[in-house]
Amino acid sequence: MARRALITGITGQDGSYLAEHLLEQGYEVWGLVRGQANPRVSRMRRLLSDVQVVRGDLLDQGSLISAVERVQPDEVYNLGAISFVPMSWEQAELTAEVTGMGVLRMLEAIRVCSGASRGSAASGQIRFYQASSSEMFGQVSETPQTERTGFHPRSPYGVAKAYGHFLTQNYRESYGMFAVSGILFNHESPRRGTEFVTRKVSLGVARIKLGLATELRLGNLEARRDWGYAGDYVKAMHLMMRAPRPEDYVIGTGRMKSVRELVEAAFAAAGLDWERYVVTDQALHRPAEVDLLCADPKKARAQLGWEPGVSFDELVAMMVESDLRLLSDGADPDDASWP
Repeated sequence: MARRALITGITGQDGSYLAEHLLEQGYEVWGLVRGQANPRVSRMRRLLSDVQVVRGDLLDQGSLISAVERVQPDEVYNLGAISFVPMSWEQAELTAEVTGMGVLRMLEAIRVCSGASRGSAASGQIRFYQASSSEMFGQVSETPQTERTGFHPRSPYGVAKAYGHFLTQNYRESYGMFAVSGILFNHESPRRGTEFVTRKVSLGVARIKLGLATELRLGNLEARRDWGYAGDYVKAMHLMMRAPRPEDYVIGTGRMKSVRELVEAAFAAAGLDWERYVVTDQALHRPAEVDLLCADPKKARAQLGWEPGVSFDELVAMMVESDLRLLSDGADPDDASWP
């Protein structure tokens, strides 16, 4: 029989790529959605014929138990979260409830439905993947960051992710659950939400190239991140879940680029001089900035055999080209179906 996976956050960037990857691997894939009114479901038109949908909400324990009981999954991938870092200051309590407490509710649903008890073995139980984040490192104590680097989150989002990360470890150790966390560094794609800086840049470049805008306003150009391609990173999630032992892994490229370098690459992909169009805006800076994040993915390379396949320049060009096509077709970037 085909393995069965349940994905929370399936209407997001990572959820869609993961669903496609698991379908290619022969899985039966289910997606947790909050209901028919979810506007992002329309983006998944191409997937909906192959993905089954179950209702549930990370804010509602009972709905998660019902969803797990109905689906009877072999694997649960918890990608659902309020993931836009600036928003986490504006809606800190909601971020804590969804991104933090949502992990607890899903772990409890799995524990209840699988009959896990304290100290029981992990074999034969539902396997659980938690989407942890490099934002947990925050004000970093060392560079690059490994699985042993301490956390110092600098946003409500990072704090909530750290809570979910430690809960995943706790349920693994307390109940013998096969529960793993992927500490994923920044990963982008043409499916990235328009509020994120990489997509803001690619869309801004496309609008300027097509004569739809004359400037691009950005915040801190000196912040440095380890950027990779989301389609590569979901493969790492699956490898973690199929590993013989439940362990946590750092996933990234091991190379840092500044926002300035991102901007340079994006404008170059469109044949434009970025300095003619980019305006820095202090109002777009974070209350507490994370200056640099860089992964050390040696463990994932050695134990999972995982390697990123798309380079930084290829990723940026891919995003710019996709947004040029999107805008040329007259589509609304916030409503358009994913490529």
